[in-house]
Amino acid sequence: MPVIESEEHKALRAAVSALGNRYGRAYFTRTVEEGVPASELWADAGKLGYLGVNLPEEYGGGGGGIAELSIVLEELGAAGCPLLLLVVSPAICGTVIARFGTEEQKREWLPGLSDGTRTMAFGITEPDAGSNSHRITTTARRDPDTGDWLLTGRKVFVSGVDIADATLIVGRTGTVSAKEGRTGHLKPCLFIVPRDTEGFHRRKMDMELSAAEKQFELTLDDVRLPADALVGEEDAGLLQLFAGLNPERIMTAAFAIGMGRYALAKAVEYARDRTVWKAPIGAHQAIAHPLAQAHIELELARLMVQKAAHLYDAGDDVGAGEAANMAKYAAAEACVKAVDQAVHTLGGNGLTREFGLASLVTAARVSRIAPVSREMILNYVSHQTLGLPKSY
Repeated sequence: MPVIESEEHKALRAAVSALGNRYGRAYFTRTVEEGVPASELWADAGKLGYLGVNLPEEYGGGGGGIAELSIVLEELGAAGCPLLLLVVSPAICGTVIARFGTEEQKREWLPGLSDGTRTMAFGITEPDAGSNSHRITTTARRDPDTGDWLLTGRKVFVSGVDIADATLIVGRTGTVSAKEGRTGHLKPCLFIVPRDTEGFHRRKMDMELSAAEKQFELTLDDVRLPADALVGEEDAGLLQLFAGLNPERIMTAAFAIGMGRYALAKAVEYARDRTVWKAPIGAHQAIAHPLAQAHIELELARLMVQKAAHLYDAGDDVGAGEAANMAKYAAAEACVKAVDQAVHTLGGNGLTREFGLASLVTAARVSRIAPVSREMILNYVSHQTLGLPKSY
């Protein structure tokens, strides 16, 4: 794996950064306040080929991988414009369809996901499952007369369902028994559910988090889908699921790094300009050292993101799983520290709307929680990497 980025990746960073800075944080904040996602920025990024940079060229994508898509998200975040749907639509849903979808599904969905004219949401979390995805109870059963699928269940914390053309729902075939719940065996299956499908109900969740993409609880009440709504094999198991979850972790890490870089840049600018007792406050080590430490930790986290993306794009799903979890952990910790130190550097000004940092405090915490908590990552590393006994 190259430690130094290629010229192509550097050029991609510069181009995406220029796009993000043309819009800027003020534009992005306005979209949040209006409750409307950054549609103009999304459209421009789609036209320039950034949204589908990871998807196959024969379906309108850029032919790259998660490495390239993570650069896009990081640079938009560093410009103050993190596009949350990049984590979901092209990274999770686009990747799953590109790897496991039928030719018809690829032709129907990938061109639109690539240029941004169509989007997908992703539904996996359930109110009674939480971090234990093995306890998913959303079930899919066949109608013996028609061959259709019937989905029943609930999902929570699903982003952007109201604006997405469809949601990729994680379910399981057959019935759920107490024995299955105890053993943890799961054979997930993935279904494309169009937004206005009969029986597919959504309820907006009341969140304190400020984001243009709203969170929803979904109820699937015998949702009838045609046989070709299934993505991949019915009994493929965890392989297909983690084909989407590993990119999700990598992209969440890139999201966090971009956010941390934005906050750090604002703090550094302020520390250079703010003068107290005849010297800029950045001349004092109590201000300078924590900012330097935040920069170092963000750079280290980025290296882990690059490693995880490289392994994933190379087809090493096992290696990518470990690295993606580590990248997400490192990036979330670095982001939280960078945002906290940025606010602290500005003092009272860090809590004003003028500087736009206070809203990042809550957003940064999300990177520690979703899509998998820092504690579950530590469980994974202690058990899978270090070989310690399982605690759960």
